[in-house]
Amino acid sequence: MKLADLARDGHGYLINLNEWDEAIAHEIAQEEGIILTDQSFKLINFLRDEYINNNNNQPNERNIVKALKNDWGSKLTTKELYALFPKGPAKQAGKVAGLPETKRKGGY
Repeated sequence: MKLADLARDGHGYLINLNEWDEAIAHEIAQEEGIILTDQSFKLINFLRDEYINNNNNQPNERNIVKALKNDWGSKLTTKELYALFPKGPAKQAGKVAGLPETKRKGGY
């Protein structure tokens, strides 16, 4: 299935997160002007797991760093997450992950 065939909201977020796959992630990333790496997918898969298996949880950057620091392979900082997703690791990575737009305000 192609991204153009999928229903999205007014901000480009997928309506049905179950229609997401890695090919769709790459298409969304291309629209966002970013290239996905293995590190990008560590974050994407973490966000999907949190949302699907933890009561629709969409963690902020601080909680993402805390959760992923041991699996990252190097010292993980918020700056590194922004290098992968310049428009915000929680929002932009969530969009690429096929999740609904977070309604949470920024900050900690």
